[in-house]
Amino acid sequence: MGIVKISEDMHENLRISSSALSRSINAQAEHWMRIGMLAELHPNLDHSAICRLLIRAEQAGGLDLQSLCALADASSALGAEA
Repeated sequence: MGIVKISEDMHENLRISSSALSRSINAQAEHWMRIGMLAELHPNLDHSAICRLLIRAEQAGGLDLQSLCALADASSALGAEA
């Protein structure tokens, strides 16, 4: 675990979003980082596909980058076949 320095504006956005979504500020920041990381790794997935991917990963035991990427690749392949 470490400290991440962010701007005051981003901290305010986190504070507002975390309150609105009933998450801690840290949980909201981690959520945004997870979504952003997956969006960069898999630009073909939209937000809703990323959320479904995160839910499937949680059902499978939690967020593990390697297995999550495998799930995303499988989801992409299925989407390409449709």
